[in-house]
Amino acid sequence: IEYGDMQLIAEVYDVMKNVLNMSNEEIADRFAEWNKGELESYLIEITEVCLRKKDDKTDGYIVDSILDKTGMKGTGRWTIQEAAERGVAAPTMAAALDTRMLSARKDERVAASKIFPAPAIEGADKEQVIADLKAALYASKVCSYAQGLSLIKAASDEFKWDVDLSECARLWMGGCIIRAKLLDSIQMAFSKNPGLANLLVDPGFAKQIIERSPGWRRAVALCTTSGIACPSLCGSLTYFDTYRRDRLPASLTQAQRDFFGGHTYERIDMPGRFHTAWTDSHKDIGDVNKRTDGENLQTN
Repeated sequence: IEYGDMQLIAEVYDVMKNVLNMSNEEIADRFAEWNKGELESYLIEITEVCLRKKDDKTDGYIVDSILDKTGMKGTGRWTIQEAAERGVAAPTMAAALDTRMLSARKDERVAASKIFPAPAIEGADKEQVIADLKAALYASKVCSYAQGLSLIKAASDEFKWDVDLSECARLWMGGCIIRAKLLDSIQMAFSKNPGLANLLVDPGFAKQIIERSPGWRRAVALCTTSGIACPSLCGSLTYFDTYRRDRLPASLTQAQRDFFGGHTYERIDMPGRFHTAWTDSHKDIGDVNKRTDGENLQTN
Protein backbone atom coordinates (compact mmCIF):
# COMPACT_ATOMS: atom_id res chain seq x y z
CA ILE A 1 0.00 0.00 0.00
CA GLU A 2 2.88 2.33 0.83
CA TYR A 3 4.50 1.74 -2.58
CA GLY A 4 1.21 2.43 -4.37
CA ASP A 5 0.47 5.56 -2.35
CA MET A 6 3.90 7.06 -2.97
CA GLN A 7 3.74 6.33 -6.69
CA LEU A 8 0.27 7.86 -6.99
CA ILE A 9 1.50 11.07 -5.36
CA ALA A 10 4.54 11.13 -7.66
CA GLU A 11 2.34 10.80 -10.74
CA VAL A 12 0.10 13.68 -9.64
CA TYR A 13 3.22 15.77 -9.00
CA ASP A 14 4.49 14.88 -12.48
CA VAL A 15 1.34 16.21 -14.14
CA MET A 16 1.37 19.41 -12.08
CA LYS A 17 5.03 20.03 -12.90
CA ASN A 18 5.25 18.95 -16.54
CA VAL A 19 1.75 19.48 -17.91
CA LEU A 20 0.57 22.47 -15.88
CA ASN A 21 4.10 23.91 -15.46
CA MET A 22 3.49 24.65 -11.78
CA SER A 23 6.37 25.66 -9.52
CA ASN A 24 7.41 23.62 -6.51
CA GLU A 25 5.83 26.20 -4.21
CA GLU A 26 2.55 26.10 -6.14
CA ILE A 27 2.48 22.32 -6.00
CA ALA A 28 3.33 22.35 -2.30
CA ASP A 29 0.47 24.78 -1.71
CA ARG A 30 -1.97 22.36 -3.35
CA PHE A 31 -0.76 19.41 -1.31
CA ALA A 32 -1.02 21.54 1.84
CA GLU A 33 -4.60 22.37 0.90
CA TRP A 34 -5.42 18.73 0.18
CA ASN A 35 -3.95 17.70 3.50
CA LYS A 36 -6.74 19.63 5.25
CA GLY A 37 -9.46 17.44 3.74
CA GLU A 38 -10.21 13.89 2.61
CA LEU A 39 -6.62 13.34 1.39
CA GLU A 40 -5.09 14.12 4.78
CA SER A 41 -2.24 11.70 5.38
CA TYR A 42 1.35 11.39 6.50
CA LEU A 43 2.60 11.03 2.92
CA ILE A 44 0.69 14.09 1.68
CA GLU A 45 2.06 16.02 4.66
CA ILE A 46 5.70 15.16 3.98
CA THR A 47 5.25 15.75 0.24
CA GLU A 48 4.64 19.43 0.96
CA VAL A 49 7.77 19.57 3.12
CA CYS A 50 9.90 17.82 0.48
CA LEU A 51 8.72 20.21 -2.25
CA ARG A 52 9.45 23.37 -0.22
CA LYS A 53 12.91 22.38 1.01
CA LYS A 54 15.65 24.58 -0.47
CA ASP A 55 18.98 23.08 -1.52
CA ASP A 56 21.87 24.33 0.61
CA LYS A 57 24.28 23.54 -2.24
CA THR A 58 22.48 25.48 -4.98
CA ASP A 59 19.95 28.29 -5.29
CA GLY A 60 17.16 25.82 -6.15
CA TYR A 61 15.08 23.18 -4.44
CA ILE A 62 16.55 19.91 -3.22
CA VAL A 63 13.91 17.77 -4.97
CA ASP A 64 15.10 19.11 -8.34
CA SER A 65 18.67 17.98 -7.61
CA ILE A 66 17.84 14.44 -6.48
CA LEU A 67 18.68 11.69 -8.98
CA ASP A 68 15.48 10.09 -10.29
CA LYS A 69 16.35 6.52 -9.33
CA THR A 70 14.10 5.07 -6.62
CA GLY A 71 15.63 2.62 -4.18
CA MET A 72 13.84 -0.32 -2.59
CA LYS A 73 14.48 -2.81 0.21
CA GLY A 74 12.43 -5.69 -1.20
CA THR A 75 9.11 -5.28 0.65
CA GLY A 76 7.32 -4.27 -2.56
CA ARG A 77 8.64 -7.29 -4.44
CA TRP A 78 7.67 -9.58 -1.57
CA THR A 79 4.16 -8.11 -1.51
CA ILE A 80 3.61 -8.66 -5.23
CA GLN A 81 4.97 -12.20 -4.97
CA GLU A 82 2.54 -12.89 -2.13
CA ALA A 83 -0.34 -11.39 -4.13
CA ALA A 84 0.45 -13.71 -7.04
CA GLU A 85 0.65 -16.71 -4.72
CA ARG A 86 -2.71 -15.85 -3.15
CA GLY A 87 -4.40 -15.09 -6.50
CA VAL A 88 -5.06 -11.46 -5.55
CA ALA A 89 -4.84 -8.69 -8.14
CA ALA A 90 -2.65 -5.79 -6.99
CA PRO A 91 -2.03 -3.65 -10.10
CA THR A 92 -1.56 -0.35 -8.27
CA MET A 93 1.23 -1.77 -6.12
CA ALA A 94 2.69 -3.84 -8.97
CA ALA A 95 2.85 -0.72 -11.17
CA ALA A 96 4.68 1.12 -8.41
CA LEU A 97 7.22 -1.70 -8.18
CA ASP A 98 7.68 -1.78 -11.97
CA THR A 99 8.24 1.98 -12.00
CA ARG A 100 10.95 1.72 -9.37
CA MET A 101 12.73 -0.91 -11.46
CA LEU A 102 12.44 1.22 -14.61
CA SER A 103 13.71 4.27 -12.74
CA ALA A 104 16.90 2.36 -11.95
CA ARG A 105 17.68 2.15 -15.69
CA LYS A 106 18.68 5.81 -15.84
CA ASP A 107 21.29 5.50 -18.60
CA GLU A 108 18.89 3.56 -20.81
CA ARG A 109 16.13 6.12 -20.23
CA VAL A 110 18.42 9.00 -21.13
CA ALA A 111 19.38 7.24 -24.36
CA ALA A 112 15.74 6.45 -25.15
CA SER A 113 14.71 10.08 -24.57
CA LYS A 114 16.98 11.05 -27.48
CA ILE A 115 15.24 8.59 -29.80
CA PHE A 116 11.60 9.07 -28.90
CA PRO A 117 10.28 12.64 -28.94
CA ALA A 118 7.70 13.51 -26.32
CA PRO A 119 4.21 14.28 -27.63
CA ALA A 120 3.13 17.90 -27.73
CA ILE A 121 1.37 18.91 -24.53
CA GLU A 122 -1.76 20.90 -25.27
CA GLY A 123 -3.07 23.65 -23.06
CA ALA A 124 -5.51 22.66 -20.36
CA ASP A 125 -7.79 24.32 -17.84
CA LYS A 126 -5.48 24.42 -14.81
CA GLU A 127 -8.13 24.41 -12.11
CA GLN A 128 -10.11 21.65 -13.82
CA VAL A 129 -7.02 19.48 -14.16
CA ILE A 130 -6.12 20.02 -10.49
CA ALA A 131 -9.66 19.07 -9.46
CA ASP A 132 -9.45 15.97 -11.66
CA LEU A 133 -6.08 15.03 -10.16
CA LYS A 134 -7.52 15.33 -6.66
CA ALA A 135 -10.41 13.04 -7.61
CA ALA A 136 -8.05 10.59 -9.32
CA LEU A 137 -5.67 10.51 -6.35
CA TYR A 138 -8.45 9.81 -3.85
CA ALA A 139 -10.14 7.12 -5.95
CA SER A 140 -6.81 5.48 -6.75
CA LYS A 141 -5.82 5.47 -3.07
CA VAL A 142 -9.07 3.68 -2.25
CA CYS A 143 -8.20 1.05 -4.87
CA SER A 144 -4.70 0.69 -3.47
CA TYR A 145 -6.05 0.07 0.04
CA ALA A 146 -8.66 -2.29 -1.40
CA GLN A 147 -5.91 -4.37 -3.01
CA GLY A 148 -3.75 -4.45 0.11
CA LEU A 149 -6.65 -5.40 2.36
CA SER A 150 -7.79 -8.06 -0.10
CA LEU A 151 -4.32 -9.59 0.08
CA ILE A 152 -4.37 -9.60 3.88
CA LYS A 153 -7.85 -11.17 3.85
CA ALA A 154 -6.79 -13.86 1.36
CA ALA A 155 -3.76 -14.81 3.45
CA SER A 156 -5.84 -14.72 6.63
CA ASP A 157 -8.43 -17.04 5.11
CA GLU A 158 -5.81 -19.45 3.78
CA PHE A 159 -3.73 -19.66 6.94
CA LYS A 160 -6.62 -19.30 9.43
CA TRP A 161 -5.21 -16.12 10.99
CA ASP A 162 -8.65 -14.58 11.64
CA VAL A 163 -7.34 -11.06 10.93
CA ASP A 164 -9.80 -8.27 11.76
CA LEU A 165 -9.46 -5.78 8.88
CA SER A 166 -11.16 -3.01 10.83
CA GLU A 167 -8.51 -3.48 13.52
CA CYS A 168 -5.80 -3.27 10.84
CA ALA A 169 -7.16 0.11 9.80
CA ARG A 170 -7.27 1.27 13.42
CA LEU A 171 -3.67 0.21 14.03
CA TRP A 172 -2.44 1.96 10.88
CA MET A 173 -4.19 5.14 12.01
CA GLY A 174 -2.15 5.01 15.19
CA GLY A 175 1.02 5.93 13.35
CA CYS A 176 2.74 4.51 10.27
CA ILE A 177 3.75 5.59 6.78
CA ILE A 178 0.27 4.91 5.36
CA ARG A 179 -1.52 6.75 8.19
CA ALA A 180 -4.40 8.64 6.57
CA LYS A 181 -7.80 10.14 7.29
CA LEU A 182 -9.17 7.63 4.80
CA LEU A 183 -8.52 4.87 7.34
CA ASP A 184 -11.34 6.18 9.55
CA SER A 185 -13.85 5.31 6.84
CA ILE A 186 -12.12 2.01 6.11
CA GLN A 187 -12.32 1.00 9.76
CA MET A 188 -16.00 1.92 9.82
CA ALA A 189 -16.71 -0.04 6.62
CA PHE A 190 -15.22 -3.28 7.97
CA SER A 191 -16.71 -2.75 11.42
CA LYS A 192 -20.17 -2.56 9.88
CA ASN A 193 -19.53 -5.51 7.57
CA PRO A 194 -16.61 -7.77 8.60
CA GLY A 195 -17.39 -10.03 5.62
CA LEU A 196 -17.10 -7.23 3.07
CA ALA A 197 -15.82 -8.83 -0.14
CA ASN A 198 -13.93 -5.75 -1.28
CA LEU A 199 -13.62 -2.20 0.01
CA LEU A 200 -14.97 -0.91 -3.31
CA VAL A 201 -18.44 -2.38 -2.72
CA ASP A 202 -18.93 -0.68 0.63
CA PRO A 203 -21.89 1.69 -0.03
CA GLY A 204 -20.00 4.75 1.22
CA PHE A 205 -16.89 4.11 -0.86
CA ALA A 206 -18.94 3.03 -3.89
CA LYS A 207 -20.71 6.40 -3.85
CA GLN A 208 -17.41 8.27 -3.59
CA ILE A 209 -15.84 6.32 -6.44
CA ILE A 210 -18.83 6.91 -8.72
CA GLU A 211 -18.73 10.65 -7.99
CA ARG A 212 -15.01 10.89 -8.77
CA SER A 213 -14.99 8.59 -11.79
CA PRO A 214 -15.35 11.30 -14.49
CA GLY A 215 -12.43 13.36 -13.15
CA TRP A 216 -10.37 10.22 -12.59
CA ARG A 217 -10.84 9.20 -16.23
CA ARG A 218 -10.02 12.68 -17.51
CA ALA A 219 -6.82 12.74 -15.46
CA VAL A 220 -5.64 9.39 -16.83
CA ALA A 221 -6.59 10.43 -20.39
CA LEU A 222 -4.61 13.67 -20.00
CA CYS A 223 -1.55 11.72 -18.86
CA THR A 224 -1.82 9.41 -21.86
CA THR A 225 -2.16 12.14 -24.47
CA SER A 226 0.64 14.18 -22.82
CA GLY A 227 3.10 11.29 -22.71
CA ILE A 228 3.18 11.33 -18.91
CA ALA A 229 3.41 7.81 -17.47
CA CYS A 230 0.77 7.17 -14.81
CA PRO A 231 1.01 3.42 -14.19
CA SER A 232 -0.51 3.45 -10.70
CA LEU A 233 -3.32 5.91 -11.48
CA CYS A 234 -4.09 3.84 -14.57
CA GLY A 235 -3.61 0.55 -12.71
CA SER A 236 -6.14 1.64 -10.10
CA LEU A 237 -8.65 2.68 -12.75
CA THR A 238 -8.16 -0.60 -14.62
CA TYR A 239 -8.63 -2.51 -11.36
CA PHE A 240 -11.90 -0.66 -10.75
CA ASP A 241 -13.17 -1.09 -14.31
CA THR A 242 -12.32 -4.79 -14.30
CA TYR A 243 -13.88 -5.40 -10.88
CA ARG A 244 -17.12 -3.57 -11.70
CA ARG A 245 -17.87 -5.55 -14.92
CA ASP A 246 -20.00 -8.68 -14.86
CA ARG A 247 -18.60 -9.97 -18.17
CA LEU A 248 -14.93 -9.87 -19.21
CA PRO A 249 -13.07 -10.91 -22.39
CA ALA A 250 -11.56 -13.75 -20.33
CA SER A 251 -13.93 -16.00 -22.29
CA LEU A 252 -11.69 -15.55 -25.36
CA THR A 253 -8.56 -16.19 -23.29
CA GLN A 254 -10.07 -19.45 -22.04
CA ALA A 255 -10.95 -20.42 -25.62
CA GLN A 256 -7.33 -19.83 -26.68
CA ARG A 257 -6.02 -21.86 -23.73
CA ASP A 258 -8.29 -24.71 -24.66
CA PHE A 259 -7.21 -24.45 -28.31
CA PHE A 260 -3.45 -24.70 -27.79
CA GLY A 261 -3.30 -26.64 -24.53
CA GLY A 262 -6.58 -28.49 -24.05
CA HIS A 263 -7.00 -26.68 -20.73
CA THR A 264 -10.83 -26.88 -20.94
CA TYR A 265 -13.30 -24.21 -19.89
CA GLU A 266 -16.51 -23.71 -17.96
CA ARG A 267 -19.78 -22.56 -19.53
CA ILE A 268 -22.27 -19.91 -18.44
CA ASP A 269 -25.29 -22.10 -19.25
CA MET A 270 -24.42 -25.45 -17.67
CA PRO A 271 -22.08 -26.85 -14.99
CA GLY A 272 -18.93 -28.88 -15.62
CA ARG A 273 -15.69 -28.67 -17.58
CA PHE A 274 -15.69 -28.71 -21.38
CA HIS A 275 -13.29 -29.08 -24.29
CA THR A 276 -13.84 -28.21 -27.94
CA ALA A 277 -12.22 -29.77 -31.00
CA TRP A 278 -11.47 -26.37 -32.54
CA THR A 279 -10.10 -27.80 -35.82
CA ASP A 280 -9.96 -31.18 -37.53
CA SER A 281 -6.45 -31.68 -36.14
CA HIS A 282 -7.62 -31.49 -32.53
CA LYS A 283 -7.89 -34.88 -30.84
CA ASP A 284 -9.92 -36.22 -27.97
CA ILE A 285 -8.23 -35.30 -24.69
CA GLY A 286 -9.91 -37.87 -22.50
CA ASP A 287 -11.26 -36.99 -19.07
CA VAL A 288 -11.60 -33.20 -19.11
CA ASN A 289 -11.76 -33.08 -15.32
CA LYS A 290 -8.13 -34.18 -15.18
CA ARG A 291 -7.04 -31.17 -17.26
CA THR A 292 -7.36 -28.70 -14.40
CA ASP A 293 -4.90 -30.44 -12.09
CA GLY A 294 -2.41 -27.86 -10.85
CA GLU A 295 -4.57 -24.87 -11.73
CA ASN A 296 -5.34 -22.23 -9.12
CA LEU A 297 -8.93 -21.55 -10.16
CA GLN A 298 -11.00 -18.93 -8.34
CA THR A 299 -14.28 -20.81 -7.97
CA ASN A 300 -16.17 -18.32 -5.82
